[in-house]
Amino acid sequence: MNLKKVHILSFVAALALSSCYDLNREPEGVLSTATPFTSTGEMSSYLDQFYQSAVRGQDIAAGGGAGIAGNDVNSDNMTGPSVNQRLAGRMSKSSASSLGNYTYIRRVNFFLNNLDNCPQKGTPAYNQCVGEGYYFRAWYYYQMFISYGPIAWVETPLDPDMELMNLPRENRTVIADHILADLDKAIELLGERSNCANMRVHRDVARALKSEVALFEGTWEKYHKAKNDPFFDPTVTDQKINDYLSQAAAAAKEVMDRGVWKIYNTGNPSDDYRVIFETTDLGSNPEVLWYKKYDGDEIGNNVDRYLNQGGGSLGVSASLVDDYLTIDGKPFVGADKADAQKVWGNELLPTVRDPRLAQTVATPGQQLRPDEGPSYTFPPLIGTSAYNNNITGFSLLKHVQINYTGSLDGEYKGATPAIQFRYADVILNYAEALAELNGAANSAAIIAAIHPLRARVGMPDMDFDREFNSDPEYPFAGLDKYIQAVRRERRVEKACEGRRLEDILRWAAAEELIIGKWHKGALFIGSNLKDEFPTLVYDQPSKNTLYLTGAPGDAIRYINPVNMADYPDGWQFNPQRDYLLPLQDRMISLTNGLWTQNPGW
Repeated sequence: MNLKKVHILSFVAALALSSCYDLNREPEGVLSTATPFTSTGEMSSYLDQFYQSAVRGQDIAAGGGAGIAGNDVNSDNMTGPSVNQRLAGRMSKSSASSLGNYTYIRRVNFFLNNLDNCPQKGTPAYNQCVGEGYYFRAWYYYQMFISYGPIAWVETPLDPDMELMNLPRENRTVIADHILADLDKAIELLGERSNCANMRVHRDVARALKSEVALFEGTWEKYHKAKNDPFFDPTVTDQKINDYLSQAAAAAKEVMDRGVWKIYNTGNPSDDYRVIFETTDLGSNPEVLWYKKYDGDEIGNNVDRYLNQGGGSLGVSASLVDDYLTIDGKPFVGADKADAQKVWGNELLPTVRDPRLAQTVATPGQQLRPDEGPSYTFPPLIGTSAYNNNITGFSLLKHVQINYTGSLDGEYKGATPAIQFRYADVILNYAEALAELNGAANSAAIIAAIHPLRARVGMPDMDFDREFNSDPEYPFAGLDKYIQAVRRERRVEKACEGRRLEDILRWAAAEELIIGKWHKGALFIGSNLKDEFPTLVYDQPSKNTLYLTGAPGDAIRYINPVNMADYPDGWQFNPQRDYLLPLQDRMISLTNGLWTQNPGW
């Protein structure tokens, strides 16, 4: 048989005509012969390649913002040492990336279209492998869908013939429905598990992703349609939007109803939330559905190397810090907030605020290293390198392995786990879908769902009236009280896990959260930080080592992580363009106009 017909090329690779192709090469994977997949062992070995790329946090650095600990620098939760160009509205088409996920989709399609050689059809091992294939295809499409919106759906092997490459972009809802259909197949075929010890995807992982995808598309269509911008499917109906939200709630409820997964809680409210993000082996943790393990020796990451002194050229934003409720479940506003900020660290204390804050941001006296040193008393605003320089006055604690016995400072020697899905994600998806469908009617179910998250840290149950933030300066002051509450809960529970930008995009919330704003850190002028760091230079024509909000002489001035002189009006995210990334121009030219550029580009 002509291997040109059997061994396929990806959709994107075929479009990139400037490259040279070996049409006779086999797709990547572990194959014993030119007749693929004659056993479930061979199938499983082939699928192993996708466990390297179809995961969150696969970037294994942290300094300046990446991977497991730093991806929230593309949002209002954290910042690195420079302004994010997408937030600032300063991206250009020249920065457009190729749609590389089509390469992986080609490999999955090769797998799904060449299963007839296996004599073990219908066995649990065979079904598990096929289910993994459908899961991974859904994942790769979903990641492109988040970034680029409508794309072409390819599910059969394509000969590298240009006419076959002329495939149009589908409507948003068509792509979303295809992704959800793949996940339904994965749910049907994958095995059921009660722990994540073997670190392979299983039925509840597929259900968790289905709830996420359906919630993403339901809220994307709802809020972009409400703003009548160019990014929603013009054919979508309110009934279709509610169907997505109902699917999100139903998929999450299926996981919840199994009674297998639980929020990790040993009765230690000051540590139980944080500890799951530093535990190297999560195979028996009842909250973690799936994670990627690092051992610090053969496969490690740099999370501890950058963050174990409170630096990493990262900083948590005041916007995130301010959103945590008080310990008695009220918005942190007014005189209580102003008084707490006068002494650095007081606003972070678990006796004052939701204890998840002190388990996310380092507080005075916090241990960061097992050798106890150097002692963390103030954020390292004067750092000698990226490893120990903090840029907002709020040091990231979450993800730091404070009791790690491996190499603390060696490159790629850390073992911070990359959690893919945990039971908290499922609960949050369920609660938000119910709030979006009918918060008033579903209020009791929302409170019950969120209860274990609150109970773990000793916080009172949700009270939608008590928690409602009506301050006109609060970005979501105009929201329905049920939706405001679940959005805050999601931000707090998922803080610094790299998911905030996706929420901003699907809520069409750039106007509320991004435009005209900039990152702000801890209070400097008006707090004891000014006296603690007398050598920092600010308000000078040049050679400043610190930038502050306001003007000289103001009694209250906060840290600006970067020089905002070039952004006097704050970030200028373009709401008619920047919700989607640009396509490369060659995608338009090589498809003879079947692909059009994303709006505004």
